[in-house]
Amino acid sequence: MDTHDLIDDIARQLATDAVIPYLGPDMLSLCSNVAVPATPLALAEFMTAKVSVPHKIRKRLTQAAQFIENFKHRKSVVHLMNEAFAATPEPSALQLALAASGAKLWVDTWYDDSFARALAQDGQPWVQVQALSQSEHFGQWTGAYAADGTPLAELSTNPGRLLYKPWGAHSPAGNYLVSDSDYVEVLTEIDIQTPIPPAVQAWRTGRNFLFLGCRFNDQLTRSFARQIMKRASQQHWAVLPDEPTRMEALFLAEQHITRIPLTLAEFAPRLMAAMSNPCGAHLTQSAPRP
Repeated sequence: MDTHDLIDDIARQLATDAVIPYLGPDMLSLCSNVAVPATPLALAEFMTAKVSVPHKIRKRLTQAAQFIENFKHRKSVVHLMNEAFAATPEPSALQLALAASGAKLWVDTWYDDSFARALAQDGQPWVQVQALSQSEHFGQWTGAYAADGTPLAELSTNPGRLLYKPWGAHSPAGNYLVSDSDYVEVLTEIDIQTPIPPAVQAWRTGRNFLFLGCRFNDQLTRSFARQIMKRASQQHWAVLPDEPTRMEALFLAEQHITRIPLTLAEFAPRLMAAMSNPCGAHLTQSAPRP
């Protein structure tokens, strides 16, 4: 299947809720008014500009956050994260299109609120579930919130339209997984799925994932993606313009993820054109395909 047909197929499956968009930090590259850290390195540099940490870990986000947590306080980490993500980027056209698509579950692995704003602008009901740090909420793995930020006592196994933030988020309550200890607690249990909400576990079954703005060049991102995808279909896609590293390539093969070798800026208009055309053909397509 060539790239045109592949994108058409993804658009058709998005319309029928067969695809779960899985979003990473590089989605911010398509947004305007981005006044938040857009990479783990940028976030580490933001935090270590505010609090002195040893030079060797200044560019290592989880280690820097752990140092601050140990030698300052957990509240210092939360304060820095809230400050870093206080601004909300204007959603990109692709985020707005995904929010208005037939999808019912979105996984967003960065801390900013841009996709939540896209869902709010769409106007349909939705709920959000976020990871909770065990250092602040021992024994409680996730928190659920209505679209207006009101905490929900529990999350239905079929909540309708659901935004899942497995690393936490700025709004509405400043919940974050960011330090080494945060991730150790989750990774200790994630193989048996305890930190993953039952609603997510139920909805992913048999569905396909579309990875946008993600890289899998470290063990942390691979571990989360692998466990969130568990019991999904055997057909997934990832928009990855750069040649994958050896470990990324192994991960893609292991998880049946087809690499789409386009930048997000190239992929976004093609997908949106296919989504806007009920026949699935690209609006700009006039010449024969190569």
